[in-house]
Amino acid sequence: MWKYILKKLLLAIPVLLGITIIDYAIMSLAGSPLDMLAGPRITQENIALRAARWGLDQPVWVQYGRWLGEVLRGNLGFSYKSYQPVSELIGSHIGPTLLLMGVSSVLGFAIAIPAGIYSAVHRYKKRDYAVVSISFILSSVPGFFLALLLIYLFTVRLGWLPSGGMTTASVGGGFADVARHLVMPALVLAVGVAGTNIRYIRSSVLEIMGMDYLRTATAKGIGRRLVIRRHAFRNALLPIVTVIGMQIPVLFGGAVIVEQVFSWPGLGLVTMSAVTGRDYPVIMGVCLLSAVVVLVGNLLTDIVYALVDPTISY
Repeated sequence: MWKYILKKLLLAIPVLLGITIIDYAIMSLAGSPLDMLAGPRITQENIALRAARWGLDQPVWVQYGRWLGEVLRGNLGFSYKSYQPVSELIGSHIGPTLLLMGVSSVLGFAIAIPAGIYSAVHRYKKRDYAVVSISFILSSVPGFFLALLLIYLFTVRLGWLPSGGMTTASVGGGFADVARHLVMPALVLAVGVAGTNIRYIRSSVLEIMGMDYLRTATAKGIGRRLVIRRHAFRNALLPIVTVIGMQIPVLFGGAVIVEQVFSWPGLGLVTMSAVTGRDYPVIMGVCLLSAVVVLVGNLLTDIVYALVDPTISY
């Protein structure tokens, strides 16, 4: 197991390097941060001084080499807009994003797993078609549209939930206050997770239910529910674990839009602000964090395989 983990970590190094090269190249093609400084109050001399200070007067490959060298020293640089260290900026906003992603994934799979199993057990019946149709609808609704719909319903019309932020200034941000602010953004992401994964889980359970050993267990007369819970679901966990691992980048990307709509103080707001302001260090810091999160998620998925199915050999 440890040799396998070490091998995966070593393979992740060139993958991360390739991701950062592609990200930096695309970011450079989008334009220079110096373009955002142009104005009647900024002289060309000031822009040239700023370019020399930030190293933007060098070729792109030299800029990337300098950035990579600083990263290897544990320094992600400083924001061009706030002059705050990127590591501190990301560290101060990653907590709300992880909270939103965690609650959304738990809620989404709490809906998807029972619904997928229920649909598989009642396959080719009206209940099966109803669940599959609902999953198509949930996965087809754009996140920003659902967010605006929930704001109109629960904030404008009913006045039950706040429309933005993470806490209420007058309350002070207790557990109940954060939970009220979390309901709508978590629900938007959870709907996407549930709608996408109901069909995956249904397919994996259907495949297992066609196996000979499951028909043998059913013939023993131990009961349909016990057969599904003890035999079918346990063996259908492998594809389900794969789906859960695949949701990490989806949630991370979806959180950017949802946080923007609900003014959730996570990495989404930081990312959008950095993109619109062409804040190179912050953009690269977020991209590097995203790549690390995806690679770690894939590694954890492979490790969980062994816990779910002991016959897997590393």
